[in-house]
Amino acid sequence: MPVARAAASASAPDATWVAARHVPMERLKRRADFLAAAGGAKSHVAAFVLQARTRGDQGPARVGFTVSKKVGGAVERNRVRRRLRELVRVSFAERLQGGTDYVLIGRRAALDLSFDQLIEDFADALGRLHKSGRRVRQAAGAQARTPERSAGGQSAS
Repeated sequence: MPVARAAASASAPDATWVAARHVPMERLKRRADFLAAAGGAKSHVAAFVLQARTRGDQGPARVGFTVSKKVGGAVERNRVRRRLRELVRVSFAERLQGGTDYVLIGRRAALDLSFDQLIEDFADALGRLHKSGRRVRQAAGAQARTPERSAGGQSAS
């Protein structure tokens, strides 16, 4: 048995897997970024909701993944999140527009649909966001959102 494992591990990986594995994908991690993306354009499909907003810079596209507790327990939520992450990594990371934040909100249907159906749904959702008459809106910058504070909460008069 160890010989079979060694022979299997010595084989070269599939070229398409290697090429897809090294597509750079930055992740959204801060809550403020997720909230800003919620104010942008949305596209709904059975397995997820895709949200997008432009940042106003020319950096790489950033992607965030979130799954509500309504979907199920931790194991089910993590399975949905892993499927969505793999979907973006393998299929469409190169089609995401630079300077844009994307958020995928997982739904329970992502567990039951085939991966091919997820790929098709993601292509449709991404196409609707990029080609629709609605532009992916740009959210206000972080500086514009901070309220001005007066000294001690008193007016200047």
